[in-house]
Amino acid sequence: MSQACNGELIPVGGGDPIPLIRPTLTIGRRESCDICMRFPNVSGLHCELVFKDGHWAIRDLGSTNGIKVNGVRVQKKVLHPRDTITIAKRHFTIEYVPTTVQRLEEILEDEEDVLSQPLLERAGLARPPRDEDTPRPRKRGRKSLEDEEDAEE
Repeated sequence: MSQACNGELIPVGGGDPIPLIRPTLTIGRRESCDICMRFPNVSGLHCELVFKDGHWAIRDLGSTNGIKVNGVRVQKKVLHPRDTITIAKRHFTIEYVPTTVQRLEEILEDEEDVLSQPLLERAGLARPPRDEDTPRPRKRGRKSLEDEEDAEE
């Protein structure tokens, strides 16, 4: 039984190409990963490749050493044919033929905008900015000007 191949990962510097035969492929050090990379600097569950709407995308799954696309560290990214993917210092080129003419912006509409929120806020270490119209909570034991005016009347 042969499976349809939606492209392949080609190791830079030589090696056997890895056929991309499923719509979602996990990459990591674990035996249970679809693409098992037995290197100490590869996380157990490092990243995943997803084939959606005719394009491949890559997403980091909380790995220690991260992933890079064309030399830039990313959390997730839509991949173009011949992009270079770096997984813990191992380099691959992705080769595939996009099957739709859909704009990449439309594919990413569902994706979260990583830069829309400050990093400290995303990590829960800072509070989001407050609206100017929103009253600040009063501290205990302090009266507001309104309370003092009411007391005078």
